[in-house]
Amino acid sequence: MNAQDRIKQQVTENNIILYMKGTPQSPQCGFSGRSVQLLEACGAKFASVNVLADQEIREGIKQYSNWPTIPQLYIKGQFIGGCDIITDLYQKGELQKLVTGAQA
Repeated sequence: MNAQDRIKQQVTENNIILYMKGTPQSPQCGFSGRSVQLLEACGAKFASVNVLADQEIREGIKQYSNWPTIPQLYIKGQFIGGCDIITDLYQKGELQKLVTGAQA
């Protein structure tokens, strides 16, 4: 299975998934850490993929979403965005709604 197929499977099988640098317990960049904090503040139960542990996924996720940076959040198979978008959605109360809908 190539990287694109693996990403598609991960995004499909997990209602909420965050592609990040590091892990939720040990983020390796500030943007990934901030994204985890915001998801946790919403009570999200989410999967994560450490792109630093898999170079194919690290490059593949950028192609999959056509988005150049990491972290990347997907909810119900839909690309939501990176840290700035996650922060904006949280501040507007929209991230909480997306998380609640995905976990219902």
